[in-house]
Amino acid sequence: MNLLDQQYTKTPFYGVKRMTAYLRQLGYQVGEKRVRRLLRQMGLDAIYQHPNTSKPNSEHQVYPYLLRHVPISRCNQVWSTDITYIRLAKGFVYLMAVIDWYSRYVLDWSLSTTLEADFCVDTVSSLLHNGLRCEIFNTDQGSQFTSPRFTRPLIEQGIAISMDGRGRALDNIFVERLWRSVKYECVYLRQFETVSQARAGLKEYFEFYNHERLHQSLDYHTPAQVYLANNSSDNKSFYQPNSILIL
Repeated sequence: MNLLDQQYTKTPFYGVKRMTAYLRQLGYQVGEKRVRRLLRQMGLDAIYQHPNTSKPNSEHQVYPYLLRHVPISRCNQVWSTDITYIRLAKGFVYLMAVIDWYSRYVLDWSLSTTLEADFCVDTVSSLLHNGLRCEIFNTDQGSQFTSPRFTRPLIEQGIAISMDGRGRALDNIFVERLWRSVKYECVYLRQFETVSQARAGLKEYFEFYNHERLHQSLDYHTPAQVYLANNSSDNKSFYQPNSILIL
């Protein structure tokens, strides 16, 4: 499962057959049936280009994608969230995070041992309770995010809801890039034994990511420098990166 996770992060377009061939080249005598079962257990979809950690619910409302060809020009214009798999020595947990598109700032994050909606609802509710707002909130079409428990508080705050098209990983590209950073710069460099170790390690990493990690796309500023500066009352001299266009 660890090898599948690492290879999937590197080549998310690999399906069951390629993943099976990859493991066999490493000397593991596995069949396609076992590889398919493990990918499903990890919440990784071997068909689409993104982790299938969110299952749709046909009874929930799905919202259109609002961000195609929209220039992202300011903080709190667009937030988005997603869920990914985090491996442990024995087992795994699920990580969700909320990111500001303009600054790449991680506003909050949470871990869960299940894919129930609670940890997603609680994290976003905490942001709203603390007075933070965005104009558009983008998610995928998973049941955690289409649930009225998740969407109703956003609508009540006048926040427009945008949802990725089915199988379109690039609709939520900034979270996908965040997951690559988290895995290559934190998870793969450590061996988390327990959920508490994972929580402590990820807390340390997100502090680094927000406040110390320099981003080339931000002209080598940190997400915190951009986000906190642009949300200050005195922003005359603060750095502002170039507007970007979502294609």
